[in-house]
Amino acid sequence: MKKKINSRFILVTAIAILITAASAMVLYYNILKEQIFADLRAYAHIIEQMDVEELKQDITEMDIDGNLTGSTEDGRVPYNPWEDELRITIVDEDGNVIYESLANLDGMDNHKERPEIEAAFEKGEGTAVRWSSTVSMHTFYYALRLENGNVLRIARDSDSIMHIMTNTIWIVLCIAGVIFLLCMWISHYLTRKLIAPIEKMADNIVLVDEQQVYSEIRPFVTMIKEQHVNILNSSKMRQEFTANVSHELKTPLTAISGYAELIGNGMAGEEDTRRFANEIHRNADRLLTLINDIIKLSELDSTELGVDFEPVDLYTVAENCISMIEIQAAKQDVTIRLEGEPTTVTSNKTLMDELLYNLCSNAIRYNVRGGSVTVTVTTREGRPYLCVEDTGIGISKEHQERVFERFYRVDKSRSKSTGGTGLGLAIVKHIVVQNNAHLNLTSEVGKGTKIEITF
Repeated sequence: MKKKINSRFILVTAIAILITAASAMVLYYNILKEQIFADLRAYAHIIEQMDVEELKQDITEMDIDGNLTGSTEDGRVPYNPWEDELRITIVDEDGNVIYESLANLDGMDNHKERPEIEAAFEKGEGTAVRWSSTVSMHTFYYALRLENGNVLRIARDSDSIMHIMTNTIWIVLCIAGVIFLLCMWISHYLTRKLIAPIEKMADNIVLVDEQQVYSEIRPFVTMIKEQHVNILNSSKMRQEFTANVSHELKTPLTAISGYAELIGNGMAGEEDTRRFANEIHRNADRLLTLINDIIKLSELDSTELGVDFEPVDLYTVAENCISMIEIQAAKQDVTIRLEGEPTTVTSNKTLMDELLYNLCSNAIRYNVRGGSVTVTVTTREGRPYLCVEDTGIGISKEHQERVFERFYRVDKSRSKSTGGTGLGLAIVKHIVVQNNAHLNLTSEVGKGTKIEITF
């Protein structure tokens, strides 16, 4: 991946440099062309002040190499058109060449249809760049219509211009080469820095520091790291859950197996057989309750995104729950009562049944003889409100944050003696999260526990 990204960076750099170099050359050529035409226009206006005979006289005063041989009779220094590498042509109104500074007039064709001449006759001036068959060079032309109706044309051959352009091309290529090498080094550095955290994540994502990577990929690294941590935590929770389930199932099964073996071997009398049978029944009930709670948690995990919600009367659900759990409360010598008013909550009825049953069952199981449980259903600040309050043994501060964990028990001996599985409040927490509700626990050792849920 590193080589691929690096090669893409280099390719983009090379294309950018080539486009920039080509654009610079075109821009430079256009600027140079405009400058040449501006110079030719200035020369044309100077020469415009001379007449044809005066210009011819200047030319006759020069030697074959274009050097001035002296001054004119009036002491004026003659103008040298070759000094500025210029070619001067004068064309009459019919297109015939009446003066040419660098070529013989004999045999010259009519110039009336030349673009710059034609434009000068029509608009007063004209420009053109073309290959000249007369002097066999690429030439820039500027034509100016004179007051007498003739057209003065100034031309400059491209030999010197092409020399400048050639030198410029080599300079541009050298600069482009240096920039390309520099960009290759920068590309290699940036690619290595960009890929480094990803490679480090492949080795050990936990050790990756989000502050040491590019800000653009920081959210990606943070998200992957969080997902990795969540996966590890989930894996750890599953391992702990599996170990806890195995341990919880092993205890009643061992008891059932031991009592059954004693009865089967005839080692128990009639009274012991009756007692052993009761123990087998009690452990079987505990085992069945544990399995049901595990199944319920599995269902909640698997159907977390597919629960159908509908309007549910929370007060009616609480009435049905209390009616079903009254026998259990009576056995524990606990009084349970319902307060409040009909309140509708948008949820799933089965989940609400499970929520109230686990809350009430826990409140009864961890209560004291002669204690009470109060279930309140009402509306607070426009939101459905449920409260289950007991007068039981309470929960100390250090345990309050963990009581909703799976298989976590404050008093393990009491929980087992009363048939608790350690999953009730975990199921409650799960249902609260699914309903986007808010749960608050208030408890004091020896005075009781109060669990409030606001939907």
